[in-house]
Amino acid sequence: MTKNNKQEFDLLVKDILENEHFLETKKDLHHGSSKYEHCLRVARMSYRLAKFFKADVKSATKAGLLHDFFLGTRKEKPENSYLRHPLTAASNAKKYFDVTPLEEEAIKTHMFHQVLLKKLFPFINREEKASIKEFKPKSKEGWIICASDLLVSIIECERFQFTYAANVALILIFNIIMFKN
Repeated sequence: MTKNNKQEFDLLVKDILENEHFLETKKDLHHGSSKYEHCLRVARMSYRLAKFFKADVKSATKAGLLHDFFLGTRKEKPENSYLRHPLTAASNAKKYFDVTPLEEEAIKTHMFHQVLLKKLFPFINREEKASIKEFKPKSKEGWIICASDLLVSIIECERFQFTYAANVALILIFNIIMFKN
């Protein structure tokens, strides 16, 4: 990032990064680091992609930073679940920050890639229901947050590649056994 871009980025995220409620995300583990660090990486990626695709840089950066703004793990509360946490994050973002409808939509739809995977492989998270229509991004900024989260998550999880592959294999084997009966 150039010096001017870094200054612009820092100015865009300053109030969020200093917020006591958002700072709580430092306590939550997410993809092998803190949720705070994950959200910061997604915001940086969103900032760069928004510049490249001539999107609303402020909205994409802010939504990228707030896309996983929920406290606790996905397993602790139903509203933090794998496909429901975007709604919790959007609600928290609206509660603590001046979030535009564009930013709210981008936060709510950032898991679209996982909804597609769930439609292709229905045995993934069987208990969660997901609608493509509900989760499909409606803006360029929404697509940017979705892509940024996916790219950053892949990079973050790379160091856990063997463990991840082993877990996926076990899940597949378990589901095959379950479908036989």
